[in-house]
Amino acid sequence: MGFALVSKVESFLAARLADLTALLADPVQWVALIAALLAAALIIASGLVKTIVPLRWLALGGNAGFIVYGVLHPAPLVLMLHAALLPINLWRVLEMQRLVRRVRRAQAGDGLPHIWLQPYMKRKRVKAGQLLFRQGERADRLYVLAEGELEVIESGQRIKAGAMVGEISFFTPDGRRTAGVRSVVASTLLSMDETSFKQLFFQNPEFGFEIVRLVAARLSADVERAREAQSPPFPEEPPRDAPGSAP
Repeated sequence: MGFALVSKVESFLAARLADLTALLADPVQWVALIAALLAAALIIASGLVKTIVPLRWLALGGNAGFIVYGVLHPAPLVLMLHAALLPINLWRVLEMQRLVRRVRRAQAGDGLPHIWLQPYMKRKRVKAGQLLFRQGERADRLYVLAEGELEVIESGQRIKAGAMVGEISFFTPDGRRTAGVRSVVASTLLSMDETSFKQLFFQNPEFGFEIVRLVAARLSADVERAREAQSPPFPEEPPRDAPGSAP
């Protein structure tokens, strides 16, 4: 029984060795093997990167390599799998590249948040006087005011079209709204849920940097308004004595 098992293993190994010898004798199969090895290396490398754009580019290279392998070897299942994955990865790369360009235009001062975030947001209409959210509520969405006007309830500050609303709450320790907001007139808002925001923030450094810049600018403006509100009025200059009067 043991001898028969050893004989079968030896026959199997000899057959595989013959297949490998025949494979290496064909230049086309050399190309297929090299393409597969490079593709495997790119797929492994894609699992080590931390941001989405390099990951997708590496995955695209891996897909292309395995498609070459699937055609030349041939390996129909490998070919079909990576032929399906390649357009998906390509679409995601193009989508993130478009976002990067929108962010760069916004940083240059010729773009508004609702322009470069619109593909990732949902449109919402609110009536005049409608409450958007209350102070202390759990923050689950951020908004961009596309049309209309909003008001911060606690301070009375007016928010004009093009402004981002509610993003600061995503950076607070408890994730709560720092103030309430309602509509002054009928308005159009674009909203993004917290999960989508965090995906964009962590996957795309340029998007994250722009959001941090907007939050910092908002906080700086709030601090400046608070400082102006607390500063005492400038004292009036006492009237000067008329010429020739007694001191």
